[in-house]
Amino acid sequence: MGWLELGNHVEAGEELSRVTPVNLVHPDVLELRWAVCAEGQSWNAAAEVAESLVGVAPERASGWVQHAYSVRRMRGGGLEQAEKLLLSAFNKFPKDSVIPYNLACYAAQQGRLDEARDWFWKAVDRDGGLPEMRERALADKDLEPLWTWIGGLKERGSRA
Repeated sequence: MGWLELGNHVEAGEELSRVTPVNLVHPDVLELRWAVCAEGQSWNAAAEVAESLVGVAPERASGWVQHAYSVRRMRGGGLEQAEKLLLSAFNKFPKDSVIPYNLACYAAQQGRLDEARDWFWKAVDRDGGLPEMRERALADKDLEPLWTWIGGLKERGSRA
């Protein structure tokens, strides 16, 4: 983790190569392996690692999010496939705001802006705070089609 925090995914990967085979499938190790792959933009490998994480720790929302994130970017993947993965996880994690947030991103990128707004509000409802979510969204290029709308939101009840 230290190497990743220093921005050196290569050294992080070398450290991970020293993990014993039995521990390679531990959820925490899989999370780190995914981060190393993602930092190196090895999206096909990242998708495989995230799929393994979902298999061994289906109760971790992060695995589902990482799997969708990777599938979106891997060769042969895309927004539609990533969206299907997250849709299947949405009800499994009723308190997680990242899943509906990412679904808002996917819908916005596909031009389904009304749906993107609905997903954004679901993320806000799960997160509990419009100001923080608005700030995050206004810095996220995936939500650029909604920036004017998001920027005009003043309070939780203003769903115009």
